[in-house]
Amino acid sequence: MVLSSMFFSSAHALTVYTAGPGSLAKNLAAGFEQQSGIKVNIFQATTGKVMARLEAEQANPQADILISASWDTAEDLHNRGWLLPFTSKNADNVPATMKSADSIAQGISALGIVWNTQSGTPEPKEWRDLTLPEFKDKVTTPDPALSGASLDLLIGLQNGMGDKAWQLFDALKKNGMVVSGPNAQAVTPVMQGAKAAVFGAVDYVTYGNIAQGESLKVIFPASGTVIAPRPMMILKTSQHADDAKAFIDYVLSPEGQKMVADAWLMPARTDVEAKRPLFNALKVLPTQSGGSSERGEVLKRFNTLFAQ
Repeated sequence: MVLSSMFFSSAHALTVYTAGPGSLAKNLAAGFEQQSGIKVNIFQATTGKVMARLEAEQANPQADILISASWDTAEDLHNRGWLLPFTSKNADNVPATMKSADSIAQGISALGIVWNTQSGTPEPKEWRDLTLPEFKDKVTTPDPALSGASLDLLIGLQNGMGDKAWQLFDALKKNGMVVSGPNAQAVTPVMQGAKAAVFGAVDYVTYGNIAQGESLKVIFPASGTVIAPRPMMILKTSQHADDAKAFIDYVLSPEGQKMVADAWLMPARTDVEAKRPLFNALKVLPTQSGGSSERGEVLKRFNTLFAQ
C-alpha cells in the first residue's frame, strides 16, 4: 500500500523554481521527499533567469513554488495576481516584516564588502574606503540589472545617504570599479586575487568560501547595508497547492531551517541558530522605493553612470 501511494505522489511531483543556493534546494527537496514521499523537481538559476522562464511558460505554467533572492519579486507577482495566499503553520517565529499574505522568507542574506585578506590593501571598514587610492582598479560589484539584492543596496544607500550615495557611486566609478555579472562573477576575481574587494556582495556565498579555506572576509559597514529576505511563493496556477503548502511548512520547520542555516543564510525563524551574524546585529537601510518605476530609474541612473 505504501508503494502505491509513493508512486501516486511521484506522479504528482512538485516543481520548485529557485534562485540559489543549489545545494540548499537539493537538501530541502531530499528531506521533504523522505518525510512526505512527494518528489520535488528543482530548477535553479539566477532570479533573472527564473523569472524569464516563468514569463515564457505563462500559457502553460510548470512551477508550483517560486523561491526568489529578492523580495521585490514577491511584491511584483502579488501585484500581478499570480500568487496563492497561504499561512504556514510554522510561521509564528518568522518576523512580521519577513512575511505577507502570499509570501514568506526562506532565509535572509545581507550585502557587505568582501575583501581578500591577502590583497595587500588596507582592510576596508566603510563603503567609501573602496574609493581610496589603494583600491584603484581593484574593486568589482555585481550588476544590479542581474541582481535584485544589488539594486536594493543602491536604493538603500540612496535612502540612507541621499545625493551623497551618488557621489559615492561616482567616486567608485572614477576609482576604476568594474560592474561584473551576477554575484559569483564579481566575487571570483577577488577570491583569485586579481581584484581586492567586492562592493555589495551577497554574504552567504562568501561565508561558504571562507569555510572552505579562502582568504576572504565579509565586512558590514557601520553606516548601514541592506538585507535580502528570500521569499517563497506558491503560484496560483499550481495543481498541487496542498503539497506546495506542505513543502513550505517543511522549509520553515526546525529541520528545514537548520539546512538554511547550514547554507550560511540567516534562518527566517528567530528561534533557529545561525552560523553567522544576524540582521539585528547590522544597521539595516530601508529599501522601500516608490515601486518598480523608481527601481527602474535608479537602475537607469547607475547604468548611465557606469556606461560613461
